[in-house]
Amino acid sequence: MGRKSTISRLPLEQKAFIEGRLAEGRCTLDELIAQLRERWPAADQAGELPSRTAVHRYGQKLERRLAAIRASTEAAKIIQAQAGDDKDARSEALTALVQTELFEAILALQEADDPKADPSDRVSMLSAAAKNIATLTRSSVNLKQFQAKVEEDTRKRLLEEQRAKLDALGSKGGVTEDTKRAIREALGIV
Repeated sequence: MGRKSTISRLPLEQKAFIEGRLAEGRCTLDELIAQLRERWPAADQAGELPSRTAVHRYGQKLERRLAAIRASTEAAKIIQAQAGDDKDARSEALTALVQTELFEAILALQEADDPKADPSDRVSMLSAAAKNIATLTRSSVNLKQFQAKVEEDTRKRLLEEQRAKLDALGSKGGVTEDTKRAIREALGIV
């Protein structure tokens, strides 16, 4: 694996300042660098501030993360608006998003072939990923069971309503027992 970016190694106050300015998107990279130099002149003189290129690279990563968060948030809003969420569709969408991210992270980890990297670090990362995948899988299974139960309960409720309406037809006349029996068989009401 490559070394950490110079921004990742900055003191929290400086890193938060950079992230805030990048997230706002109100200034150019040159303006941001000038603000950093003005705010932390001692760090600038010591050569401890990040370069324009490092800020640009970090800004691109941050923008990708923010875009992913915005997209996930928008997807959740759409799902919530479209689904009554009796079946917990939001959790299903969230689980799918997390599964996608974990899959991509594992692929990136497999592709990272740094000869200087400590193999035990890779093993511990894979171990942590496996644990998170197991938790996610359990969550997915529980969600599917919940959705199946909701479907079953909904079907039972619908059949009960249909049975009650069919029984009420008998008192109104005009419907024979043979017709009601045929309707019951067609609907699966026994």
